[in-house]
Amino acid sequence: MAMKTRTIKIMVVDDHQLIINGLNSLVEEEKDIVFSGGANDWEEAQDILQNEKIDVALIDINMPGMSGIDVTRKIKRMYPEVQVLALSMHDDFAMVQKMISAGASGYIIKRTTLGVVADAIRIVFEKGKFLSKEIQDILLEGIKVSEDPSGEMNVELSKREHEVLTLLGRELSNEEIAERLFISERTVESHRRNIFIKTKSKSVVGLIKFAIKNNLIVNENDATKIICTLFMVVLPFSQLLFHGFGN
Repeated sequence: MAMKTRTIKIMVVDDHQLIINGLNSLVEEEKDIVFSGGANDWEEAQDILQNEKIDVALIDINMPGMSGIDVTRKIKRMYPEVQVLALSMHDDFAMVQKMISAGASGYIIKRTTLGVVADAIRIVFEKGKFLSKEIQDILLEGIKVSEDPSGEMNVELSKREHEVLTLLGRELSNEEIAERLFISERTVESHRRNIFIKTKSKSVVGLIKFAIKNNLIVNENDATKIICTLFMVVLPFSQLLFHGFGN
């Protein structure tokens, strides 16, 4: 007997009705996503939240009256089970930081495609984190670019050390890494120690920043996942930026 797919109920909060109507039309073709209502402000949003079991709320940041940042804070305080996905016309780093701090699980640009919107909804619904490709690209470039040329070092890691480094960037514990690689925790700790010595890093955060800057993590998908981790989970926004970037 086939398992029934869980339906994701979404709402859209945006002061432009055209955006609400457009997102409603976009998700109509998605069998597992149901549009449950649109609101132009917090009051209308609250009416929907009180009457519908919303899973994911897509919220515009720049709205007159109560901003999307404040709406997000209210939703996460009053309806903590609702996942918030931020909507914006701009790749504004300050806004990204504020929305994530307010409780948003993801951030997408309004000009993105249906496929990306649907993927973002599914990812945050499953308690994941999502940054649109535009944001990821800029963050990745910012981490790689530095005015200090001495930041680059010729470091050679073994294949196993590369694997451990990548999993560290995904926030896996020593135990989880050991299970994933079929090695002992003691071996994982040994690899970690060697990696820190070779890169002269003092923390996991510093290690991952160093690894991305020096192209020690060469898989683009791994790099962008780690960018999300650094930006949304590990690092305060200000620590992510290098000199001359985002100032």
